[in-house]
Amino acid sequence: MFPFDAFENERRFRAAMDAVEIARPVHYSLFTFGNSDLPYFLVLSGLGEDTTVSITKGEVKITRPMIITPDNAQPEFQNFFEDDDDYGLAQFILSRTASFSNLKLQNQSGPKKIVSDSVEEVVAKLNRQLDDEEEEHVAILTAPAPLAGFAILRYASERIMRSAPDNIQELRERGFLP
Repeated sequence: MFPFDAFENERRFRAAMDAVEIARPVHYSLFTFGNSDLPYFLVLSGLGEDTTVSITKGEVKITRPMIITPDNAQPEFQNFFEDDDDYGLAQFILSRTASFSNLKLQNQSGPKKIVSDSVEEVVAKLNRQLDDEEEEHVAILTAPAPLAGFAILRYASERIMRSAPDNIQELRERGFLP
């Protein structure tokens, strides 16, 4: 008998991922070996009963092990989710994807700054700031407040998946793959 809760978990995961947005993507490959840092601004809407918006600056550190062992075969997510159910759901879904096996992802975020602007205004201001600074490695993410962890996870997972072809090419160039 096939477990129907797996379908429900995947549906919940997809709905959460679809509800968040990467308003300013970045376009560089992650390192094939060692650590990669993914800085971001997270703009959250709907804090409490009003439409207050908050901004948080953070960074995801992705660690790829140099030696793969059975102990590091599952992806590990630190400081992404406040709810254990959300953590378990993300780990269950992403562990089935080869791009995520053996990875350790650690989120580090600063304090929330409450602003009175709308999400669109905050994103526009952050885009102008990053353009003025000629900063191309900082993403802007938006999400409803309860889905903050999913926004950060979506950003990191898209960077990992887009980097996979370049990482495979580097492995070939170094003689690790045919």
